[in-house]
Amino acid sequence: MKLFATILILLVFAACGPSAQDREVRESARQSLLDQNASLANSAPANQLPAAAAVNTSVSHYICPNNCEGSGGASEGTCPVCNSAYVHNQAYHTTPAAATPTTTPEPPQNAAGVWHYTCSNGCEGGAGSAIACATCGATLVHNTLYHN
Repeated sequence: MKLFATILILLVFAACGPSAQDREVRESARQSLLDQNASLANSAPANQLPAAAAVNTSVSHYICPNNCEGSGGASEGTCPVCNSAYVHNQAYHTTPAAATPTTTPEPPQNAAGVWHYTCSNGCEGGAGSAIACATCGATLVHNTLYHN
């Protein structure tokens, strides 16, 4: 009888556990947090922008040595006007990149009802930013499934 009661209790706990989708969301949130921490550990100092953020679109990276009009590009090549080999343009690296336009904030849930930030402890609900969980107080983590 004790064995039967123990098995019954285990089945009840297993049935009341989180669904596969909930587990997937939690695992994705945990992995996202690990990825963010790794990114922060490997990032440049605060006064330096990452190379990808500093891409300059107003100045050509490679230019014609004869300054032909309409020539220049993002990679090495030849000038279509005079057939000279492009040379590296140092101004590409010293000219500030254009400012990134501001965007409107994303909604806290996507069209499928998936939260943008969820609790890493698996609490129900979520939010649109990394605020404290309403249930346990842990900081919410980014949910990559929100963007799928």
